Amino acid sequence: MFVRDYMTRNPITVDPEVTFPQALTVLRKNHIRHLPVVKGNKLVGIIVEKDLLSNQPSQATTLSVFEIYSLLEKLLVRQMMSRPVITVEGGCPIEEAARIMVERKISCLPVMEDEKLVGIITETDIFKVLVEVLGGEEKGFRLTFHLPNKVGELAAISSEIARAGGNIIAVTSFHHKDSNYVEVMIKEKGADKEILNAWLQDCGIKVADVRNTEKYQPRLFE
Repeated sequence: MFVRDYMTRNPITVDPEVTFPQALTVLRKNHIRHLPVVKGNKLVGIIVEKDLLSNQPSQATTLSVFEIYSLLEKLLVRQMMSRPVITVEGGCPIEEAARIMVERKISCLPVMEDEKLVGIITETDIFKVLVEVLGGEEKGFRLTFHLPNKVGELAAISSEIARAGGNIIAVTSFHHKDSNYVEVMIKEKGADKEILNAWLQDCGIKVADVRNTEKYQPRLFE
């Protein structure tokens, strides 16, 4: 999994001399939240929707609507954009892109190839990858184990799932501070549940959670 496989290619950009209202219109019209700033085919900055909104006058201002609009008309993207811009290349592993975003506390990464802007990857793209990796789009039987941190433990479980006729959709592991065990989630479909449940009861491995998965329906509060 690489950035080039999940990025938005040929992203919408703006010139640094574009005004605040113009930039905001581009964001709203295209339903995006990030705008690379390009001058003469060179990436010179990045503007994020929250940067624009944070530059609006407070509701406590004594300025009239016309005075506010006049000020915003004079505010240029180059005065608000962030620079230097943190970027990656298309061949960057997706997990490294996610790590950079977390460590730098940023919500997007422009993607460069030979000094040319070719794409952009955002936190939303990373969430889509997470859903894919965890098998979130598919129904299945989800099992969570606490496995001893030893060679061969995961292979043994995979063999038992295959013996029960199951096809593994997703496997993820999480290393705890307690280095003696690893939490492993396996999502499969097609296994004979009687065979699998019988093995689970007799395997001697700590099973933290077992469930059939459907698309989770969020609760709405008004």
